[in-house]
Amino acid sequence: MAKKDELKIIYGRHPVVDALQAGVPIDKVFLQQGIRGELEKELRHLCRDRNIPLKVIPKERLQRMVRGNHQGVVAQQALVQYYLLEDVLPGIYERSATPLLVLLDGVTDVRNFGAIARTAEVCGAHALVVPQKNSAQINAEAMKASAGALSVLPVCRESSLIAAIEYLQMSGIQVFASSLEANKSIYDIDLAQPAAFVLGSEGQGISQAVARAASELFIIPQAGQTDSLNVSVATGMMLYEAMRQRR
Repeated sequence: MAKKDELKIIYGRHPVVDALQAGVPIDKVFLQQGIRGELEKELRHLCRDRNIPLKVIPKERLQRMVRGNHQGVVAQQALVQYYLLEDVLPGIYERSATPLLVLLDGVTDVRNFGAIARTAEVCGAHALVVPQKNSAQINAEAMKASAGALSVLPVCRESSLIAAIEYLQMSGIQVFASSLEANKSIYDIDLAQPAAFVLGSEGQGISQAVARAASELFIIPQAGQTDSLNVSVATGMMLYEAMRQRR
C-alpha cells in the first residue's frame, strides 16, 4: 500500500482509461513503445483533452515501474489536482481580486518548487503556472517543502508557457521577468496592477523565448558581488515587494 504523499501507480489498459475518463488527477501516462491501434488513439485523445503528458517508453522501463501485468500502459496518479489557466483566471476576476501569479520556467528541483509554492501562498499569489515538460514533479518531497501550500494553491499545467504568457497578457495581466541585464529595478515596477512573475531554473534562468514574451524585465538590486540568487529566495523577494505595494 502506498504511503501518504507517495505517487500512486495505476496500470493496465482498462484501469488507466477508466481513471482518465473519471477525472482522477494524473501526473503522467506511460505507453509501451510499439503499441498501436485503438488503445494508442484513445490514450492520446484522453491525455490531450485533459492536458496530461503521455510518454512512450521501452517495455523494460515499464517493467521496472510495476511488477504486475501492465498491458503496456502505466499512469502515475498526481498528488494534486492540475488546472488550466482559462479555468482559474476568470474566478480570480469574479472575486474582484487583483491577479498575482507565479510562472515557473524550467524549475525542476522539487525542494525549490515546494518552497516557491509555500512563499506564493503566504504572499497571496493566486496560482502557480508550470509547463507540461521540464518542470519539477509534485512528489512527497515537494509537498513537504511546501508546508501544505500545494494542497490549497492551484497549480495550472500548460502545454506551452509562451501561450500561457500571451493568454495572461490578453487578459490584462503584465508578465514580469527578472534579468541581470535589465535597467529597471523591481522597486520601479507597478505591482499593484494585475501581475505575474516568471522564474527560471537555477542554472539557465528563463529561456530567451520566455524573456522576449514577457511584458517587461527588471533587476533585483544587489549590494554584494554574487550575481545570483536561489530561485525560491528570489521569488520571495518579488512577491513581498508585490505585497508591500498592494498594501
